[in-house]
Amino acid sequence: MYTLPISNQKTKTFKVGLYIRLSREDGDKEESSSVTNQREILKRFINENENFFIVKEYVDDGWTGTNFNRPSFKEMIKDIEKGIIDTVITKDLSRLGRDYID
Repeated sequence: MYTLPISNQKTKTFKVGLYIRLSREDGDKEESSSVTNQREILKRFINENENFFIVKEYVDDGWTGTNFNRPSFKEMIKDIEKGIIDTVITKDLSRLGRDYID
């Protein structure tokens, strides 16, 4: 029996959607530094994992995490259903929502 060396075996590539959220009360239109920091953390992680390919970034800056009625979150769910992305990476589960068990 012949097996390929690990380095020659095909590895799965993941179509990644980055999800970034921050709840803000000030309502200004500029991107918050926390959103910028989350993006940098996520991209650093992606760069360390060659089987991840960023397809799209979803940002809900200024939206509460107490419900899932957020524009980019809804768009992300639709893209998952369409097969555009197959993996979501976020800084931590609280970015997805405060009631992330749902």
